[in-house]
Amino acid sequence: MSKQNETNLPPKYDPTAVEKGRYDYWVNGKFFEAKRDATKSPFTIVIPPPNVTGKLHIGHAWDTTLQDIITRVKRMQGYDVLYLPGMDHAGIATQAKVEGKLREQGISRYDLGREKFLEKSWEWKEEYAGHIREQWSKLGLGLDYSRERFTLDEGLSEAVREVFVQLYEEGLIYRGEYIINWDPATKTALSDIEVIYKDVTGHFYHMKYPLADGSGHIEVATTRPETMLGDTAVAVHPKDERYQHLIGKKVTLPIVGREIEIVADDYVDMEFGSGAVKITPAHDPNDFEIGNRHNLERVLVMNEDGTMNDNAGKYQGMDRFECRKQIVKDLEDQGVLFKIEEHVHSVGHSERSGAVVEPYLSTQWFVKMQPLADTAVALQNESDDEKVHFVPERFEKTYLHWMDNIRDWCISRQLWWGHRIPAWYHKETGEMYVGKEAPKDIENWEQDPDVLDTWFSSALWPFSTLNWPNKEDEDFKRYFPTNVLVTGYDIIFFWVARMIFQSKHFNDTRPFKDVLIHGLVRDAEGRKMSKSLGNGVDPMEVIEKYGADSLRYFLSTGSSPGQDLRFQWEKVESTWNFVNKIWNASRFVLMNLEGLKHEQIDLTGKKSVADEWILTRLNETIEQVTRNVDKYDFGEAARYLYNFIWDEFCDWYIEMAKLPLYGEDEQAKRTTRSVLAHVLDNIMRMLHPFMPFVTEEIWQQLPHEGESIVTASWPTVDPSLSNKDASNQMTRLVAIIRSVRNIRAEVDTPLSKEIPIFIEANSEEIKNQLEANRHYLDRFCNPSTLTIDTAMDAPDKSMTAVVSGAEIYLPLEGLIDIDKEIARLEAELDKLNKEVERVDKKLSNQGFVSKAPAQVVEAEKEKQKDYIEKRAKVKERIAELK
Repeated sequence: MSKQNETNLPPKYDPTAVEKGRYDYWVNGKFFEAKRDATKSPFTIVIPPPNVTGKLHIGHAWDTTLQDIITRVKRMQGYDVLYLPGMDHAGIATQAKVEGKLREQGISRYDLGREKFLEKSWEWKEEYAGHIREQWSKLGLGLDYSRERFTLDEGLSEAVREVFVQLYEEGLIYRGEYIINWDPATKTALSDIEVIYKDVTGHFYHMKYPLADGSGHIEVATTRPETMLGDTAVAVHPKDERYQHLIGKKVTLPIVGREIEIVADDYVDMEFGSGAVKITPAHDPNDFEIGNRHNLERVLVMNEDGTMNDNAGKYQGMDRFECRKQIVKDLEDQGVLFKIEEHVHSVGHSERSGAVVEPYLSTQWFVKMQPLADTAVALQNESDDEKVHFVPERFEKTYLHWMDNIRDWCISRQLWWGHRIPAWYHKETGEMYVGKEAPKDIENWEQDPDVLDTWFSSALWPFSTLNWPNKEDEDFKRYFPTNVLVTGYDIIFFWVARMIFQSKHFNDTRPFKDVLIHGLVRDAEGRKMSKSLGNGVDPMEVIEKYGADSLRYFLSTGSSPGQDLRFQWEKVESTWNFVNKIWNASRFVLMNLEGLKHEQIDLTGKKSVADEWILTRLNETIEQVTRNVDKYDFGEAARYLYNFIWDEFCDWYIEMAKLPLYGEDEQAKRTTRSVLAHVLDNIMRMLHPFMPFVTEEIWQQLPHEGESIVTASWPTVDPSLSNKDASNQMTRLVAIIRSVRNIRAEVDTPLSKEIPIFIEANSEEIKNQLEANRHYLDRFCNPSTLTIDTAMDAPDKSMTAVVSGAEIYLPLEGLIDIDKEIARLEAELDKLNKEVERVDKKLSNQGFVSKAPAQVVEAEKEKQKDYIEKRAKVKERIAELK
């Protein structure tokens, strides 16, 4: 695929042509495969596995682009990088998709049976895994496909069984009857964090329960009157004087006619409502706990699908909400319901189906969370070499807050697609057996029909993907713990916390060193993307229009760590313009290298001030880009890169390089070619993690060593190529040229028209430097005459500009308006006064001076001196004009 012998890029940048076939070249060349090279330090990122429920969205593109940038940088920095791909079976979501597809064919999973349904689910998985891999390739992700994993593959299933059995044997997994979150639509249990709470306008229904002895009644209220059919008590506070005489008495449950006891319990709030509460242990988590304390019966009145069961009497078979309407009418007819209040309350909805979640008594499997959470929280108090580092740090508080308020985790799901729970029940005795393997006399046993919550297997992802529980496996020993996890703040609870406590429990170590948290991709107006708003963005459409490099650069630089990102098409287009600028600059360089080979690049000879400046600025850019990339601040790294490439390399150095390239000095030509090749090569390397496709295309045509930029070394600072003095000289020349051009524009004098230019230098040294480089001033300022001196009388009626170390005069007789020039200088003076005031204030702040690095303080002092000098010159000029 190398095009090193070609000398030209096509005239027009076409991302489709540039990106075509390039990914196959990388994958077939095995450039992304981790080599277990003992001479290199390992570096691991495991991809947050996307669900095989559909295609990747723009959030996935952002998440994986950040991971890919990190791994590409580390690979170039000499690490043995493993970027491990994989996908999640996504139990509830995938099963819902497959069942939906079956419904379109007029059949259900029950028509097929479990085994046939699972075959259909695997077919779905294969189809969508293919779509996801195709999207990964379009994004250019440097994944090691030789190690790809799936949460239901045999190796991960072994890890899941190992964890389940060990936690069960430790008493940390148990089976019990509890109130759980039940989704009547998908007919499965949900964990607490799979429930989304929404404010809903409902009603408070106030009822009178008659005392069984006919002596009166007691008032209760509920938002779910259909559950009263399962009431087994009324509770009051033991210290509530209004009801102490009633404790132990009974009331008759309206409609049902069953007598239930009035019990005393500290849970009841005397100040809320009537101070009496109906107790429904099978349909409310708090009532369940009260029921346990008072040995109350648990009467379940609903079926799994949200319809009423035989305990609901005449309401049997009705939908729960239809039953509510009917029971309200019946209670009103009986005179029991005496008041209905409108009430806004928080109602749980299933994250997957959107159905209203029902608190429901069910026998489920649970993980006892407190011991695991305590260990994971304690980990954060360990040394920096042992704890998990959150980036930004504020998200550690989010994580710890959730861990401190944790409840036991319901891990069983009433599904077919997922990891089957490794528990069996004896057909005759009912005895339960839990083990990694099925009982030997399997014909006498029935396996638990439920599967495990998807997050149970996802929680093991950082180590199960590396062949755990075989701790002697070479990949596990080398690449675990992993280095970085990149994920959104919305799944810190779902996933990050669970990976941390499982890794700590089973491997006694953190699963990753750093967690880089990003936000959500929102639309241009800041709204969350959703199907209902129709504001989602397909990353493949963006790539089709502007290319993967433009999308990646926009995603990685459009937000700081932890913040949301607004997707704006115009910003992607602006990135495309940047790539196009790089393309055109690269074409110019390649067309002027004259067959230069890598071994012929020579930076030791005599260099111009422009050469010295661009090489110095390259060193400074390498330093800043590396520092910011290493701390995951890709936006700041890209800002330095952008400014260096566009403003300094393209707009200035390339233009100045044309002087020797088109001149007669052969030695100067050779040096300029070497500088152009060296700088462009380093630009490509720094840009490569952000824009892998276009940088590979250009780099392949530059004089280079190695097969691919993927495995090229990351740029490092070369102190021998830094010349601060030359850099300062060039900065002054650029400032003078800009000032002249700005003045010309202000008085509408085109560059093509020659004008006299006078430059007064502050010292002989600066004068000599300007004289030595006057060919740049001649070329880019177009003077009719150019006078450079240390002391001169300012020409009458001239425009002026003040730069560091010099003052510029442009006598423009007949073109200048004195009053306007005075007004301009006074505006400039005002600006300089504010800058002097700002820097004075900063340097008088002892906190800043004592805490800031010495070089930062020194830089501020230099600014102060420079502003004061400029201000004095401007004041002097105003006085002269007046």
